[in-house]
Amino acid sequence: MLPETFFRALSDATRLRSLMLLQSEGELCVCELTAALDVSQPKISRHLAQLRDIGITKVRREGTWVFYRISDDLPAWAARVLEETFEGTRHTGQFHEDQQRLTGMAGRPPRACCP
Repeated sequence: MLPETFFRALSDATRLRSLMLLQSEGELCVCELTAALDVSQPKISRHLAQLRDIGITKVRREGTWVFYRISDDLPAWAARVLEETFEGTRHTGQFHEDQQRLTGMAGRPPRACCP
């Protein structure tokens, strides 16, 4: 993965906020990200597809649920950038609000397994 591609992906607020929630939770369903970020499902899906296509996230289907997680194939430098960004932002502004909405979400999907 080229650094330019990686940082371009992080430059969009929806993608960055999604990645910070994935960094926090490990794996989330599209519906959880939609609720936490308070944006439409098509918008979340479009951004998640971009992250998947460049190799930052992986997808897993479980019945009707579609779960995303940060790829374990990321270069070490990229994984460190996400970890440091999460640690530096998790208690601030929008990132904290996203986490609060996720925590308060009713009807979160069950997980049979989490790879």
